[in-house]
Amino acid sequence: MTTDSPRRVVPQPDELTQPFWDAVAEGRLMAQRCQQCGFYSHPPRIICNECHSFDLKWEPVSGKGKLYSYEVMHMQSITGFEDRVPYRTVLVELDEQPKLLFLGYLPGADDGSLTLGMPMEVFFEKIEGTDQTLPQFRPAK
Repeated sequence: MTTDSPRRVVPQPDELTQPFWDAVAEGRLMAQRCQQCGFYSHPPRIICNECHSFDLKWEPVSGKGKLYSYEVMHMQSITGFEDRVPYRTVLVELDEQPKLLFLGYLPGADDGSLTLGMPMEVFFEKIEGTDQTLPQFRPAK
């Protein structure tokens, strides 16, 4: 008897997040932006965290930013990543706005190549065996 290794969990878009995932599938990164005060929101929300307006629209963002934080994962507790440890999760602050944060995954252990504040850029990763694409981040070239 053989068992298949667990597959990665894939996002399940809903009415609020569908525009984000549609853009990602096309290789574009988007975030909600308040049309009243200009504040970007991510993850998506129904109301602006800054001015409480409901007038949020999806707008393209650069995908360029700085490494805000990262963590090296050694435990095999995340479904679909059991055979990938160690790996790094990265939190990137986009250039558009302070604290506009996006999460990503980088394979490999902490090799000293990451430093807080270093330039980062988005790339798009197709999840093997699915139709899903994820935005990920890597050190800028």
